[in-house]
Amino acid sequence: MQQQWLHTLGNLTLTGYNAEYSDRAFLVKRDMPDAPEKGLKQSPLKLNMGLGHLDAWNEAAIQERAGRLADLALTVWTSPKLDAATLAAYQPAKTPVSGGYTLADHPQLLAPAMREMFEAFRNEVLALDACVTEDFMKLYVAYKAETNFVDVVPQAKRLRLSINMTFADINDPKGLCKDVTNLGRWGNGDVEVGLTSLDELPYVMGLVRQSYERQMGDGGQA
Repeated sequence: MQQQWLHTLGNLTLTGYNAEYSDRAFLVKRDMPDAPEKGLKQSPLKLNMGLGHLDAWNEAAIQERAGRLADLALTVWTSPKLDAATLAAYQPAKTPVSGGYTLADHPQLLAPAMREMFEAFRNEVLALDACVTEDFMKLYVAYKAETNFVDVVPQAKRLRLSINMTFADINDPKGLCKDVTNLGRWGNGDVEVGLTSLDELPYVMGLVRQSYERQMGDGGQA
């Protein structure tokens, strides 16, 4: 549950006291008994409204707050209303995929089971942000924001992921990642992890998000 909701809208906030909060329990963060003025209950930020009235921070609370913030965001950042001709003038030109390779150049991904797993993974990665792009290379598939943050090397029975982080920086409670520092591998980064089933996808995406967010410089958690 933690990995599923950790980096989502409902669980993110702003604070000047992240170091003091650390990984302490929610009720401590809410009240900060030793320094009440630092607690979420006393936060002057509208973003933190309502947190002071909660007695537990769980899946239901995260989902409720995410829905409330999403509804508010739609009123703050409204979508522009432009006619089709204006939109067409600003559409980016389509660029060819790197090297001209496509999905068909990776026969491992054409088998039904592997194709299903790859499609589920790519959908999750591309949904991270509109800036994320997918490039089919000769031997792997690259996902980029500013640069590659994860690469997929298709294999017969799994997707081998190269996560573009140093091994010392990856937070991997299950210990699934492998240190490939200075080892010859296709893909970028010093962290390797395998994806062998859809059941592993939520946890693996938690690892991939770390690389993406480190690259993009995202902030703290509620």
